[in-house]
Amino acid sequence: MKIGIILSNTDPELVWNALRFANTALLEDHEVKVFLLGQGVEIESIQSEKFNVQDQLDKFNQLSGHMLACGTCIKSRNMQFETCPISTMKDMLKLVVESDRVLTF
Repeated sequence: MKIGIILSNTDPELVWNALRFANTALLEDHEVKVFLLGQGVEIESIQSEKFNVQDQLDKFNQLSGHMLACGTCIKSRNMQFETCPISTMKDMLKLVVESDRVLTF
């Protein structure tokens, strides 16, 4: 199954659970694409002692998950971004159209 995840939050527990779900799906041989939107582009800066987002993000990358980030959202925050390719709304639309299921967090 092709699973699309739109992540637009920085709550550590929510992002941690979204990535745990994505990693579980990848381990079960599903194709997973994550699109970072709005606050979601701040994923690299999420810090929590209880919910290790960076560890889950590293696992996602090791499992060859595919991640995209909204370029407009990154530019509006004057950020430098290295986690994944800078993308557009057309890319998010393509993710939605091509996915069998789309989840938003």
